[in-house]
Amino acid sequence: MRILSIALLVFAPMVKATDYSHGTSYLEPLKYSADFAHFDYVNPVAKKAGTLRYPQMGTYDSFNNILDKGRVAAGLSFLGVGNLIYDRMLERSIDEPASLYGRLAAGVWVSEDFKQIAFKIRDDAFWHDGTPLTAEDVVFTFNTLKESGSAAIKTALMDLATIERVSKNEILFTIHPESSGNPTLILAIGAYPILPKHYWETRDITKTTTVPPLGSGPYRVGRFDIGRNITLDRVDNYWGADLPVNTGRYNFDHVKVDYFRDESVMLEAHKGDVIDVRHETVSKNWTTGYEFPAVKAGYFKKEMVELTQPWGLWGPVIWNLERKRFQDIRVREALWLLSDFRWTNRVLMYGVYSYAKSFFYNSPMASSGLPSKAELALLEPWRGSIPDRVFTHPWVGNESTGLGYNRDKLRRSLQLFKDAGWEIRDGVMVNVATEEPFTIAFIFVSPYALRQETPLMNMLNMVGIHTTARAPELSNWLYRMRHGKFDGGSMSFVPSNTPGLQLRNRFGTTAANTEAGQNWSRIRNPAVDALIDHVLAARKPDDFYAATRALDRILLWNFYYIPGLGSPGYRLVYWDKFGIPDYPHGLQRAAWLDTWWWDDSKAERVRKGMAELTRK
Repeated sequence: MRILSIALLVFAPMVKATDYSHGTSYLEPLKYSADFAHFDYVNPVAKKAGTLRYPQMGTYDSFNNILDKGRVAAGLSFLGVGNLIYDRMLERSIDEPASLYGRLAAGVWVSEDFKQIAFKIRDDAFWHDGTPLTAEDVVFTFNTLKESGSAAIKTALMDLATIERVSKNEILFTIHPESSGNPTLILAIGAYPILPKHYWETRDITKTTTVPPLGSGPYRVGRFDIGRNITLDRVDNYWGADLPVNTGRYNFDHVKVDYFRDESVMLEAHKGDVIDVRHETVSKNWTTGYEFPAVKAGYFKKEMVELTQPWGLWGPVIWNLERKRFQDIRVREALWLLSDFRWTNRVLMYGVYSYAKSFFYNSPMASSGLPSKAELALLEPWRGSIPDRVFTHPWVGNESTGLGYNRDKLRRSLQLFKDAGWEIRDGVMVNVATEEPFTIAFIFVSPYALRQETPLMNMLNMVGIHTTARAPELSNWLYRMRHGKFDGGSMSFVPSNTPGLQLRNRFGTTAANTEAGQNWSRIRNPAVDALIDHVLAARKPDDFYAATRALDRILLWNFYYIPGLGSPGYRLVYWDKFGIPDYPHGLQRAAWLDTWWWDDSKAERVRKGMAELTRK
């Protein structure tokens, strides 16, 4: 009680009822006023009925979404629309860059220095078992996440000192005194799922589980076959169904997810009406795989959806920097010079992709040209410890005609290898000092990712670097990448509009020092850490973009990744059975899971049409 009393004395004078807001945003003002009824991208009177079926690659083996262990089932994702069974404090608006509005929280308050955050919890929230959802659950959740959460979660919350209940329905979050105020921390805290204290107090949350956990959200776990499929059932008496942030959303009675281990089988299952909707990630399938009668008759749709989200890097090659040979920047540049995006895209990818020349591709966060005055102010302190070309050369990628070998680049690559102490002897690239052969063991997430990098591996083999490549089962791939059991691999980087905490977890030294972090390359660079801190400290758009662009340059000119594929958009393929809102321009993500609804007339049209086409 003493801690609670102290918190009340500190907090009570600071926040009045009128200080709470219905939402919060970063860099840009809120679009929706306090009395908004629903988001503009939903149909507020959408019918609640039917089943939506979509696929996932690989398998799953856990229902515990806070751990690094195992792979969590669809519908129980820790973040975003893929979390269907839990509620969160705030709900992100997807027609704004970085705005969140009250869901569990009736109000939110952030101090001017961003060192304290308060929420007022709604009185009518309850868990699926009927137990009230209270401030105690929120305090329990964040203390548990700080103690037992994954490395990504702990990294995101590293600035958070205390979480305290300061009244019956109010919670106060306080940042460490020595930490600078972080304006994006509220975006993470507001988006994290809230866990039931009374449920987990009698269970071990540090272990994976195949027992469906208690939730409070729009769906609960229904039937499932571990690793093969799972069905989420809509909760009829969901307490938050009529909130402004939920109106017109979560419209299907059931959401069924089937798991596949092969992209080709998944495509055929979609054609066979086992699946309703999915994102086509294979360029060959997108180009050649949808020439069948249902498409021509209009029963099956194929659409390129333009989104305003940052696309980042799609499947870049990454190196394990704990391997000594990749610690030399000359070696990394030499390897980069042997890549040829234009040839790969033209020959293997059917010309579908754009060339992503930034970690923040398709975003104002991306660098271009030479550094601006504001960028130089951030970069100058690191002159001499970051590549000189950060200051003198714009990053233009490894351009080529895409029509064959580039002899000049091959010569440059071999010279860089030589400068780094490697040369070709009897057709084998060896270390001059140790005579150790240069080998690279690649691990890829799928056979398609492996195929994508075949041209690079051919070039590596041509200069005497022996390569092997595997695309193991997804859980095995995840284990090996997390624990550094690879030389080279691929891992997409899709940043959010507020990627400060995400950057710390992906490129920061702290994340590199734990096996469970997402810095699988093990990048440890003080300049990168400092620029990430600048991103987190930015209060104005100009400062924020200067920091992301300066960071972008450091990452690119260090050749940590080989950038290549840039998404041209979201490749949506679906059976035309659904009602779809008239979306405004500029959505941040595809919204079929939470805004579409079952349309009886469309579904009947597809049924009759397909019966006629197949003569059934």
